[in-house]
Amino acid sequence: MRFTILGPVEVVVPGSDVPGLAPRHRAVLAYLLLHAGAAVSTDRLVEAMWGPLPPDSARAQIQTTIAAIRRMLRASGNDRMLVTRPAGYVITPEPGQLDLDEFTGLIATSPAAPEDPVATVDRIRTALALWRGEPLADITAHYVQGARGRLNGQRLTAVERLAELELSLGRHDDLIDELSVHVAAHPLRERLCCRLMLALHRAGRQTDALDVARTFRSNLAEEQGLDPGHAFDKLEQDILRDAPDLRPPPAAAQEKPRGGNFLPFDVPDFTGRDGELDGLTRRWAGNSGAVVTISAIDGMAGVGKTTLAVHAGHRLADRFPDGQLFVDLQAHTAGQVPLDSGAALEVLLGQLGVPAQQIPSSVADRAALWRSELAGRRVLAVLDNALGTEQIRPLLPGASSRALLLITSRRRLTDLDGAHALSMDVLPAADAVELFTAIVGERAAAEPLAVLDVLQLCGFLPLAVRIAAARLHHRPRWTVAHLADRLRDQRRRLAELATSERGVAAAFTLSYQQLTPDQQRMFRLLGLQPGRDIAPEAAAALAGLPLDEAEALLEDLLDAHVLSQHQLGRYTFHDLLREHALATAAAQEPSEARSEALGRLFHHCLHTASIAIDHLYPEGKNRRPRIPAPDTPSWPPRDEAEAITWLDCERANLMATGQYAAEHDWHSHTSRLAATLHRYLLGHGHQADALALNGLALRAARLSGDTAAETRTLIDRGQVYFWWHGAFEQAAEHFRNALDLARETGDQGAMASALAALGTVFTRRRAYDRAHDHCVRALALFQELGDRGGEARCLTDLGIVHERQGRHEDAHEHHRQALHVYRETGSRIGETVVLNNIGLLYQRQGRYDEARRHHDEALDLSRRFDFPGDEAESLNALAEASRSLGDLDRAATEFDSALTLARECSYLPEQARAHNGLAHVHRDLGRAPLAHDHARQALDLYTALAVPEAEEIRTFLTELPPTATDPTSPETSTAPAHQPS
Repeated sequence: MRFTILGPVEVVVPGSDVPGLAPRHRAVLAYLLLHAGAAVSTDRLVEAMWGPLPPDSARAQIQTTIAAIRRMLRASGNDRMLVTRPAGYVITPEPGQLDLDEFTGLIATSPAAPEDPVATVDRIRTALALWRGEPLADITAHYVQGARGRLNGQRLTAVERLAELELSLGRHDDLIDELSVHVAAHPLRERLCCRLMLALHRAGRQTDALDVARTFRSNLAEEQGLDPGHAFDKLEQDILRDAPDLRPPPAAAQEKPRGGNFLPFDVPDFTGRDGELDGLTRRWAGNSGAVVTISAIDGMAGVGKTTLAVHAGHRLADRFPDGQLFVDLQAHTAGQVPLDSGAALEVLLGQLGVPAQQIPSSVADRAALWRSELAGRRVLAVLDNALGTEQIRPLLPGASSRALLLITSRRRLTDLDGAHALSMDVLPAADAVELFTAIVGERAAAEPLAVLDVLQLCGFLPLAVRIAAARLHHRPRWTVAHLADRLRDQRRRLAELATSERGVAAAFTLSYQQLTPDQQRMFRLLGLQPGRDIAPEAAAALAGLPLDEAEALLEDLLDAHVLSQHQLGRYTFHDLLREHALATAAAQEPSEARSEALGRLFHHCLHTASIAIDHLYPEGKNRRPRIPAPDTPSWPPRDEAEAITWLDCERANLMATGQYAAEHDWHSHTSRLAATLHRYLLGHGHQADALALNGLALRAARLSGDTAAETRTLIDRGQVYFWWHGAFEQAAEHFRNALDLARETGDQGAMASALAALGTVFTRRRAYDRAHDHCVRALALFQELGDRGGEARCLTDLGIVHERQGRHEDAHEHHRQALHVYRETGSRIGETVVLNNIGLLYQRQGRYDEARRHHDEALDLSRRFDFPGDEAESLNALAEASRSLGDLDRAATEFDSALTLARECSYLPEQARAHNGLAHVHRDLGRAPLAHDHARQALDLYTALAVPEAEEIRTFLTELPPTATDPTSPETSTAPAHQPS
């Protein structure tokens, strides 16, 4: 992860998709980064964002923003970077993650009177290269102007120090254009003007130097009414009289270079990699060029390691006058064996100019001569295509050398002590577009969307991008869209990405052939799994291995760069490598072995998911399929925290296995997976996944004739429509169909669930007598079956019905009984629901303090166990209580928070409820335009939901004149909290 504030405020995670941040969120993030390591309170953040006159919702906006930043950090695996302390929020980036920290670190280690001014100049230039324009360029907040001024001051101080050093080295000609730009931007900066005047004078441009002096005097007098300082006056006078002290220093004598440039051709269309190039430069500059610097560049086949190393070598060549060397170590060269260390040393010594007859025969003697020849010399050497550390170690220079070694390898050289590791990823989208366009030309510019399709199908792998672009370039009748269509066929994609001399599949095959047999088998089997990534436990099940063996193999494949790791403990393929692994498995693994491996994986996933769901939703355990433990070792979650972590990490993979199973006739797995995951997907705001998986399960159940599974899926699918989408009629149809099937098959449990679900529909429609009848019938069935979770649910539903009908004591009794059962069974979601419903009942009775206490308890549970829908309900209920207590500002803040959360998780009924509440609050505060706006949005939602509240809010709108300040408020929404199915 990389944070940048010395320019536009950005968060970059190479090779990973993280949720974007809105401008306000980036403004808060930037302020925290400016004070990294220090606690920043909410009050201080409010003042920083808005100054002395913040909006009423400022604190709520800060809390929402912090939550958004946490989500972004969590998505990138950096969730512990931002923590909450008693004094406020503290963000602590790792070294190298924040450009400002890098800048200040480089400047702080650049002495004013360095022993090696050339190295110090390199260091300062590396620091200044981190700036990408105006700091904090794309955000607005109260603090930005002052912070920007301070940052620009640090930058200009560094520019002035750089100029002083460059002038001491006699580089005045090179400085003039650079300093002129800075002086034009900061015409009142005296020291900067002095540096430009001196550079111009030493370049023989005395008149221009004096013009700069006169302009500075005029600007200073006009803008500030001041005269320049004594140092400026003296310099001006010395320029006028051409003082000897101002003459440039004598040029330093340099040794004649003793080596040539043996670097290969640098491709003219090299694109991107700015961060990597800057890192290599900073690494060398950070050592002041006085010791050996080793950068080991590793990455998967085709990612551009050699191209980067050669380009960096050419870019740095002028800093290494004693030679720029290159040797191909042939670790992954088709038809060649890896070059041994002795042969490599012979090549390198010859490039240094050592006659062949003077090169010893033994590896040890050659290594000693190599170190002797490099002593005291500035040499850059690219050691390309290395096999491993043993091949490299004899090629390392001695401590007295001033060399830079750039080593490339498909393997991580973890045993190469003192080396800086640079692991390369695929190209960012913008750089890939630039590379593709540079090769293809105008056709690419004419089809930008098709270009993105091609690049995505190439996985942004540089080798694949180059081959695809070259094929298109040499086929003038092809369009970019035609190329994309050819690449979409997975069976021929790798064949398309090949030429007569090179190909992606060929490069992958060389990497595969250098794996051990056990590593090759794991590589093949990983290609079978449908998900995007895999944990060691799942890989162990897939391969039928103990966990420690599986994890060791995964780490080996990671070091060989045939696997990647974007999140700790999870392993993934590049898309093209995944296809290569799948093709290799199809060619080398028998069909039965492939089926058995997938069966082990699916059983592991289903069993682990079942245990996780039982931790989170124990009340519904007897209504879900029972999954026996697999024959292979399993590692189920041990508590609620591990359960939710596992489910959140594996959700995409579980959905992929459900999709795969549905498409390959594993009907039972699809049905059982949908039934197992339903409560999690419903309770945590993943309604789109729930509908998709239930749709697959419904089709699977009907194809296999599994009526019980069909009945269960109809009820689950109806629950999603009811609670999240407010599609009550569509939900009721699913419940009625399920009830009919349950009656046909005599399935008492399904019958009870369908009756209870229909009862919730009648409650929402305010048909309370029919709701009561269905709930009572369902309760009797659940009690007969001994289903405690179902019993608690019906008790809660009956409590809501009694509350609506004004029977408050009966309502309290039913809710108390339900709460007892949920706590007894350990159902956190059930407990949250009942607490909110008890709070609503207290509101009905005018006991608002007691209501708030129950809603606060529900809110705490929903946040602790990540129930976003229930969190939105709790916030709306708290806001309704605050409004009834006359605390309108607090109510507005709570409704705003509820609305934000409900939008984030697409919870339509709670969005409508929040808009309704805000309409009434703003009416009460005399803010008629805002009241109208929220009322209209509430009306649109309630009309789409087809609920009685639509008519109430319509009446409210007609009674609300634009200037009304205190009309009688109609009753606010009393929608019940949702029930666990």
